[in-house]
Amino acid sequence: MTKINKQIKWKEKLHEIIYEADTRAGKLFDIILLLVIFLSIILVMLESIEDIGSQYANILDISEWLITILFSIEYIARVISIKNPKSYIFSYYGIIDLLSTIPKYISLFIIGTNSLLALRALRLLRVFRILKLARFIGESANFGKALKRSRAKIAVFITFVMVLCIILGTIMYLVENEHDSGFSSIPKSVYWAIVTLTTVGYGDIAPISSLGQFIASLIMILGYGIIAIPTGIVSSEMTKNEKKLIPNNTQNCTNCSEDYHQDNAKFCHKCGNNIENG
Repeated sequence: MTKINKQIKWKEKLHEIIYEADTRAGKLFDIILLLVIFLSIILVMLESIEDIGSQYANILDISEWLITILFSIEYIARVISIKNPKSYIFSYYGIIDLLSTIPKYISLFIIGTNSLLALRALRLLRVFRILKLARFIGESANFGKALKRSRAKIAVFITFVMVLCIILGTIMYLVENEHDSGFSSIPKSVYWAIVTLTTVGYGDIAPISSLGQFIASLIMILGYGIIAIPTGIVSSEMTKNEKKLIPNNTQNCTNCSEDYHQDNAKFCHKCGNNIENG
């Protein structure tokens, strides 16, 4: 019984260090992890530079293997320190952690997969939890909820823009087709309409006729108004959430790996596990 208790205590301590940033040890672990992630990304960038990649190939390769081994150990530690490993393995961070680890192993069998190591940049999203920036933790949760609630409105808006681009592209094709200005087909004209409406304006296709230029001017002005709509939709949802209480801690459930518990919560809001005593 003593051995079992010691094992449970050991796993709880490991879980506290790896998953949470409320303690000094947890914060130190995660800051070191961030620095290693930064180093890994820099190494991948340096490897892509031909002169550096060829001159320091062995050093870069050894460094990448060391970092990959460290990430592998960290991934295993995350899996074994939680009561329900599946909740981490199939979570967003679990998938990202796995994808950031396996490319180096795959490179042993398939050449050219090293560039996939740049996926490790996604792990930098942990910075909001790691540094325990309460404001950013709350705001990121607020932003996520706002996006989720406004997805239907955004989907309708995107559909409307797609239909509008097809209509405008077809009109420009009819107007500019005979002027040899690049509007040689409806798909190309739709491409131009998308580029113009989003105010990107590559300049590879441009109207020549006066009517075409007039329509293009209207599309450009319309583009500025359309860009602001998604921002307004999300901002409106975020404003609705501002008055709601958003947790400012990094408490993580040892059973299901759920985050965003209320600051004074004693039990996990998802599985009911005691998060105070693990």
